[in-house]
Amino acid sequence: MDVSASGLTQAALAVSGAQTTQAVQVSVLKKALNIEAAGAQALLQALPQPAPQLPLATQGNLGTQLNVMA
Repeated sequence: MDVSASGLTQAALAVSGAQTTQAVQVSVLKKALNIEAAGAQALLQALPQPAPQLPLATQGNLGTQLNVMA
């Protein structure tokens, strides 16, 4: 089996270049995910806070099982 040095060098450079490209792509993906997470967090913080729940009545026939407001 005849393997030339230039062939091995080219193969090593191709693998190294592919690894570098993949590392850059992963880095860009991580940055994009961080930006998207920050945007989602800002949207969640912009939502209005829900009104506090009123307690159920403790006496009588009405309002002891279901709290309904108009």
